[in-house]
Amino acid sequence: MPEAARRKSLAVRVLVPVLAIAVTAGCGALGLGGDAGGPGVHTPSADRTSKPSRGSASGRSPAPPPPSLRVPTPGPTATPGREAAAPAALPWGPTKAEWARARRIVGHMSLGEKAGQVIVAGFDGTSAPLSLLRRHHVGGVIVMGNNVASTDQVRDVNRALQDEARRLGRSWPVVIGVDQEGGRVARVKGGLTEFPAYMTLGAARDAGLARTVARASGKELRDLGFTMVFAPDADVTTGPDDPTIGSRSAGSDPSVVASTVKGSLRGYAEAGIAAVPKHFPGHGSVPADSHVSLPVQEASLAELRRRDLVPFKAAVGAGAQAVMVAHIDVRAVDAGAPSSVSGPVIGGMLRERLGFSGVVVTDALEMAGVAEKYGSADAGVRALLAGADILLLPADARASHTAVVRAVRSGRLPQARLDAAAARSVALMLHQRASVGADPLSTAALGGSSRASYTASLRGLTVASGPCRGRLVGSQVQVIGGDREDRERFAAAARDADLDVTRSAAEGAGGAGDVVRLLDAGWEQGSGDVVVALDTPYGLGGSRAEKARIALYGRTPAAFQALADVLTGRARGAGRLPVDVDGLPPRAGCPR
Repeated sequence: MPEAARRKSLAVRVLVPVLAIAVTAGCGALGLGGDAGGPGVHTPSADRTSKPSRGSASGRSPAPPPPSLRVPTPGPTATPGREAAAPAALPWGPTKAEWARARRIVGHMSLGEKAGQVIVAGFDGTSAPLSLLRRHHVGGVIVMGNNVASTDQVRDVNRALQDEARRLGRSWPVVIGVDQEGGRVARVKGGLTEFPAYMTLGAARDAGLARTVARASGKELRDLGFTMVFAPDADVTTGPDDPTIGSRSAGSDPSVVASTVKGSLRGYAEAGIAAVPKHFPGHGSVPADSHVSLPVQEASLAELRRRDLVPFKAAVGAGAQAVMVAHIDVRAVDAGAPSSVSGPVIGGMLRERLGFSGVVVTDALEMAGVAEKYGSADAGVRALLAGADILLLPADARASHTAVVRAVRSGRLPQARLDAAAARSVALMLHQRASVGADPLSTAALGGSSRASYTASLRGLTVASGPCRGRLVGSQVQVIGGDREDRERFAAAARDADLDVTRSAAEGAGGAGDVVRLLDAGWEQGSGDVVVALDTPYGLGGSRAEKARIALYGRTPAAFQALADVLTGRARGAGRLPVDVDGLPPRAGCPR
């Protein structure tokens, strides 16, 4: 090994991220602004179905942080347990007693059990993956779309996992997580309420509504046995140049996104499910998808501070229990390294400057944004070294488990760092179990999940051009565009609103009535009497509409019901554009 590479490797071996990581001077140099108010808190992902390369492009260790960010090498008098010290009690996070219990639990674990506890693995099929608990001691699993046959089946799988954990002697719950953001990212569909895309809530500009929606969705997930939801999306989208996040973001105004995220976090906490805002330090402003490559963030720290970091700082201040870190190369902080394996990003930006002391979750480690460079298993070790606590969806749970064990035995990964990571996840699950049933609001106050979905769509529906009151269509309408399910759902909602839906010319008929044109993709344009964007609203700017251009931000049954009510004048859409659209006024929409 060349001498320079040997020195880099040695520097990484002695890098020990600690809970109160001593990087104040370095972070001051980063200029990330003041800490969020109060103590630190446990404050993409996009569809994880892409298959990145499993091979490692390099066997080198990541470059050490600059001198001002390095943690001193522990000497003979170092306190091994300091890394696992409990943070202060936080609004919705584990209590001091739960932290103490978690440390005792981890203190009795074997190395293999600790290595497994930090892994939240994927699995194949629709049966409970009990072998992951028995053989690799995993801390939990993530349920993806291919693991879902029905809600009853999901409930049975989740129950079987918890039962097996208890049989194996665990006194804390298994992490059972799911991507259930609403909109196009929802792994469990049939049998659960469909909620519109998160951009709907940004258009509504109502944190209380965000709270209601999250509480309704979280309660449904909790009732199925989920203990963790990888939501809300705290990314600030920069517009059409954002190929990954889009309508998963509440919008392009950092303050609106921050307010919406805070409302969602409160709702999930009230539902008794651990929420994981994502994708730190912000995936909505990079021009590439981390599922297929490593995006490069070219923005300056000052720009990140004004835009991308605002919602995460708000989430930390609001008491979030966990944060997901993305695979993004932030050139201004740690050039060349994915954020998920970067000490300066996790330890410096997130823990020290934002004051976060909760659970750090990596984005899926099977994703190309990190796996192509390091290989999924080695990326997990690097993530732990950088300060992450949960290794999400490695390509191979067994290989990741083996890599962590070997890293500890070789001295590459300090035992104290692994202990801290395991203790954080155990403490969070102890708290999640204790919070189930501690519901401060009545079921009547919730109003029902279906009602919450409808209300969100109506309050977010944006009449970007056209009259704000009265009917927008006659008694007959024809629908074009969208996909078959979109048209069928619109037709059903229109008939419920006493509209006569006729076959359109596009279907081989003569066509009668006002034309309602559905725009499928965010950039698609079209013409009609009424043009409706079902995803992001960017296509509305170049579309031609005789009567109105409407942003719906969703294609759920409740969203189409809200649309039909607005078209017939039964209700008014109250949303305003949450992003800039060329050809339309900023924040276009009807006054409340």
